[in-house]
Formats: sequence, C-alpha cells, structure tokens
Amino acid sequence: MTLTLPAVAKLNLFLHITGRRPDGYHNLQTLFQLLDVGDELHFTPRHDNILTLQCNDPALQGPDNLIMKAGLLLQQHTGCQLGCNIVLDKKLPMGGGLGGGSSDAATTLLALNVLWQLKLSNQQLAALALQLGADVPLFVRGYSAFAEGVGEKLVPVTLPEKTYLVVTPPCHISTAEIFQHPDLIRDSRVLSLDTLFNSPWRNDCQPLVEQLQPIVAITLQWLVEYAPCRMTGTGASVFAEFPDTTSAQHALANLPVNCRGFIAKGVNQSPVMAALADTEFYA
Repeated sequence: MTLTLPAVAKLNLFLHITGRRPDGYHNLQTLFQLLDVGDELHFTPRHDNILTLQCNDPALQGPDNLIMKAGLLLQQHTGCQLGCNIVLDKKLPMGGGLGGGSSDAATTLLALNVLWQLKLSNQQLAALALQLGADVPLFVRGYSAFAEGVGEKLVPVTLPEKTYLVVTPPCHISTAEIFQHPDLIRDSRVLSLDTLFNSPWRNDCQPLVEQLQPIVAITLQWLVEYAPCRMTGTGASVFAEFPDTTSAQHALANLPVNCRGFIAKGVNQSPVMAALADTEFYA
C-alpha cells in the first residue's frame, strides 16, 4: 500500500542575521510561517533495503536529493533493513527560498518512521533532521515558529492564518553564495520576540539579492503596487499578504511574464501532521 503525504512550503516573515559563527554558519532570528501549499510525496514500502526516487522533474531523481539522503540517514541511524519506493510530485519552485527540498526531506523522515515502525519520537527525528539542513527540523516539528541559532532553535507561535500571494521570478538563487557574500548584512541586533513582533519586518538578505538579481527587485516593485511585500529566505520568491483570496487573485491575474505565482493560506500546524494521524499506517 502507498502512503501519500504533503510537504508544505514556508515563508520567512522576517529574517535577521545577527552574526557569523566560527564554523562559517550564521546566527539568525526569523519567523517561519507554514503554508497550506507544497509538494506531494508517495511512499510504497519495500521488504528489502533499497530506496528509489521518481519525480516529475527527472533532474531531481539523483542520490543528492535530500529525500534520498533522509532515507539513508534513517536506515543508518536505526539499522533498519527495509526500503521504499518514493515518488515526488514537485510543485514548488526550486531555489525560491520556500523550503521545498527541506520539507520533502522532513516528510520523508516522518513517513518512513511510520512505515518502517521505527517509533522514533518527533524530538529524535528533529535531531536527525538537522544533519540534513537547518530548515529541516522546522518541517519535522510541523508548526509555525520563531527560530534562532542557525534556524534550529524553534519556539512555537500562533499566527493569524492570513492569505499570501507568493511570486517567483525567473532566476535561481544560491543560498551558499548569498551567505558567503562579503556584502551580506550580518550585524543585526539580537532582539526579544516581543520587540521583533512590534517592529517593522524585513529580510536582511533582500538588499544583496536585489543587487545581484535585479529581476527580484523588479518583481517586488510590481507586487508592492498591490500590497506591502518582502522576499522569503535567500529568495528568489517574494510574497505579499492580502485581506482575502479575491484580492490576491486580482494580483495573480496580472502576474508579470515569466514569473510563477500561487495563493496560499498561512497555517499554524503542518497538514502533514493531520494526514499522518488519519492514515491506517499510523500507530
């Protein structure tokens, strides 16, 4: 039997970089908003230890995909001798700062933990997830959160479930390139959560990305005509909050040529949690 689960997107409602660590990573303060839109994964367990991955984008089927790395990590950590055939229906844009790859990996950890009856706690899975990437624990935890450290220190928050228009211009941003760039803002003050919630929200990566990829700046100039907007993560996707779906659809109907866009609702708990709880595989 096949288990089908979502892998949702996230937005960084704000992103402050507060310093560079000795290991080369950066300390952050960010607010993660989960969305109700994302990729979809299908898991069919195997009785041998082979992992396979198929995708509607064949370029994503290699061993470097975080889905494959997540499955292998779980096998190695637990000694599990079972496998899985995994099919990824990729819907989120690549290199957009929406966390798609990290979310795919997290959903894989959650699904295989159930299918292989490993009975690892969510806390154990989140610790493993950090080995795959700083954003992966967020999606394993499955709630919107305020994050510090490299993004792994998560505090659950309850946010108004608003409507967002997410727009991705035709460019690909390398997260590594942005965080290694000498012009990146790295000296934002560490602030309390209360102060951050009551201050104007910004993304410290945005000025640099606008400089390196002018199409991002142009897209923001278009979107701000409809609503205040910002970039998410290291880009290239940008987003704006709308009072309702109708007003968001009006902006989406006028999307610039070559841009991709979708409307999503903010959610406080990832739909993957409800989907897992409803499945007959879940114990």
